[in-house]
Amino acid sequence: MVSHFIRLTFLVAVCALVPAISDAAIVKKDFEYNLAGKKYEGYIAYDDALKGQRPGVLVAHNWMGVTDETKSKVDQLAELGYVAFAVDIYGKNSRPKNIEEAAAISSGFKKDRVPLRNRMHQGLKVLREQKNVDKNKIAVIGYCFGGTAALELGRAGGDVKAIVSFHGGLDSPKPADGAKIKGRVLALHGADDPFVKDEELAAFEKEMRDHKVDWQLIKYGGAVHSFTEKAAGNDNSKGAAYNASADARSWEAMKQIFAEALK
Repeated sequence: MVSHFIRLTFLVAVCALVPAISDAAIVKKDFEYNLAGKKYEGYIAYDDALKGQRPGVLVAHNWMGVTDETKSKVDQLAELGYVAFAVDIYGKNSRPKNIEEAAAISSGFKKDRVPLRNRMHQGLKVLREQKNVDKNKIAVIGYCFGGTAALELGRAGGDVKAIVSFHGGLDSPKPADGAKIKGRVLALHGADDPFVKDEELAAFEKEMRDHKVDWQLIKYGGAVHSFTEKAAGNDNSKGAAYNASADARSWEAMKQIFAEALK
């Protein structure tokens, strides 16, 4: 009877350890790199239990920079089996303290998209250089400001198989650059987003059609800007709010395009 109790206790202890062992396989770390003499600090995550090369996903942050929210998305992608890397667009020593600073910094990149494209290209280079990444199977995603950044990487000829924008700006100062897009494009949009005007949506669709891009635009009814971000609250009247349904559905849509483009 005592022997049976000891064996049972041992099995319970082992089972309790299984989740910890599984979680420990996900490597999560800040990653410092340089561009033109300036320091940047991104964030990388991957499942160390998986052997060999696997697809990579570049993640472009929202206007607040590489935050815990950004890192959580990278972690989730790693749990799906990807090597995920959050590119730092602003620089290691340039972290907005509030939304006013974030608006000022991000607006500069929207006015002049050459630096934005350069920093996205450098992030892509960093991801491609990882030994566990299949260089022929890379996607890019972005949130809000990062959605614009993801599209700009495609418009700059970035070698990515899929581009996914979550409630991002879709406008382009140079629509002709749509001809350089190589991968599939998926724009995930809140149907009631007041910050993306109808003419911007129309221009985006025209750009995609004119250059025969493989594209999708999915609108989520009842959703406004920032629908994947819980920190945005639940008040749609502010123009930016979390929407659990749109958040879940958009993530599944991303997984579907990855299944097609990165298989």
